[in-house]
Amino acid sequence: MIADSTSLWIEQQTGEKIENVARLTGGWTSEMRRVDTATRSLVLRSFVSEFFRRHADGLLTREADILRLLGETDVPAASLVAVDPTGASCADPSLLMTLLPGRICLDDPGITSALAAQLVAIHQVEVDGSTRPRDYQAWTSPERVRLPEGAGAVWTAAVDVIRGEPPAYKGVFLHRDYHPGNVLFEQGRISGIVDWVETSWGPADLDVAHCSTALALLHGPEVGLAFPAAYVAAGGSLTQDKYWYFLDTLGFAPDAEKVAVPWRQCGREDLTPALLQERLENYLTGLLD
Repeated sequence: MIADSTSLWIEQQTGEKIENVARLTGGWTSEMRRVDTATRSLVLRSFVSEFFRRHADGLLTREADILRLLGETDVPAASLVAVDPTGASCADPSLLMTLLPGRICLDDPGITSALAAQLVAIHQVEVDGSTRPRDYQAWTSPERVRLPEGAGAVWTAAVDVIRGEPPAYKGVFLHRDYHPGNVLFEQGRISGIVDWVETSWGPADLDVAHCSTALALLHGPEVGLAFPAAYVAAGGSLTQDKYWYFLDTLGFAPDAEKVAVPWRQCGREDLTPALLQERLENYLTGLLD
């Protein structure tokens, strides 16, 4: 269920009476609920933890702006219905959007080509001075990397790669959290892309690196290592400087638990901390080679 104040806000914003509310799984930064009215189904994102409540104004305002922008493109994103980024009317800072069709696909490495082609299309979204998102933010640094217990030379070498200044790059429109857990499929085709709160401006390599790491964790290092080539084959352009790949991968150290929890909730119970740490280290080894 949702709080009375939030229900009232939804009904005021939509002019429709809520008939049913159901919890959605798969997220870790916010609570996601499907809200059904007599005519349609919507999705309510609410930030409930103290950390994300503190940052909700910026995150939800950014996602609202991005959803408005993407409404003028062919990218299959939800349509914005309403946003209360500070929780002025709702019990928690919240964003209300349309429900996209489809389901996430976490158990099929054969979706790589479709993921790559869609990411190329995202990077081609055009922006101007008023719609360009913020510059990307690094999610780790040499001082903040959490190395696994007994970390060997592979980890030390990987951290050394990101000690220098970031390479020069040509900026593009980034999803910034693009991976199979944020892509919906219906009848074998991509039907939606979700979670636009981290949208940024930066190198295409950074989005490709993030999806590569996720694929390596889900399906094995060889699948992740092959993703940049799939992106280029789909028409994308990369610097392929390894800096971006190490920067992203080390952000998951030591065991990728922040993504593993929602992935396990979605059925991938095989993704134990030990397995993910092993895959992460083997992926780093592949990058170094």
